[in-house]
Amino acid sequence: MAEVKVSIDGHVALITVSRPEKLNAFDVDMLKALANACDEVEAKASVRVAILTGEGKAFSAGGDIKAWGGMEANEFGHAWVRFGHRVFERLATLRMPLIAALNGHALGGGLELAAAADIRIAERQIKIGLPETSLGMVPGWSGTQRLVKRFGAQVVRRMVVGGEMFSAEEAERLGLVDAVVEAGSALVAARAYADRVATRGPAALEISKLMIAVANGEDNGAAVEALGSILVAKTGDLKEGVAAFTEKRPAQFKGEW
Repeated sequence: MAEVKVSIDGHVALITVSRPEKLNAFDVDMLKALANACDEVEAKASVRVAILTGEGKAFSAGGDIKAWGGMEANEFGHAWVRFGHRVFERLATLRMPLIAALNGHALGGGLELAAAADIRIAERQIKIGLPETSLGMVPGWSGTQRLVKRFGAQVVRRMVVGGEMFSAEEAERLGLVDAVVEAGSALVAARAYADRVATRGPAALEISKLMIAVANGEDNGAAVEALGSILVAKTGDLKEGVAAFTEKRPAQFKGEW
């Protein structure tokens, strides 16, 4: 879909949220496009690292008020909040490391989008914040969950309760971003970082990402089962079990790792 573009160059995939006339604010179609982009990138075996950025002068202004402002409570909770939460979780759990190149402001859902990445590189001129309570609503795409786990409760309180907006430099001191670069250079810096990551073992990267998620209390059940499934899939026992089922004979397991 036009709202999210995917390009692949060698081992690096670039995901660009592309609704610049709306400061890359999300509507339902854009959420669907992001989910499709995740599937597309993950299906490419050659991709070892992904970059996420925004088109135009913003990274993302979050959710488009026109997209959700007229929804009834039930539709808002399910078709908007829960669906968006699932899409952002899909992004956060990509098998490969994800680097966010913050080329512009990341506000509300835009910051929740950036928080789904493993590494965040921000341009010096940007602002970061969670302004939802000024609209009488709460962060709904893991702003009070993933952000607290990754950045700490107090910094999230300052944004949600106090309405504080942080500059790129302040965000770096608080751990919200990992590096600050000059205006117009976030994507170049992210690509250089991605090229470095791509030289490392892809299996080790994927498993390390899962292990870090477990240690940080992020989706422990899915991460543990993914790790276990990957390990079992590498064993001779699994191959023998599948072969025995196909050939309709008793399996001869050897416990080979």
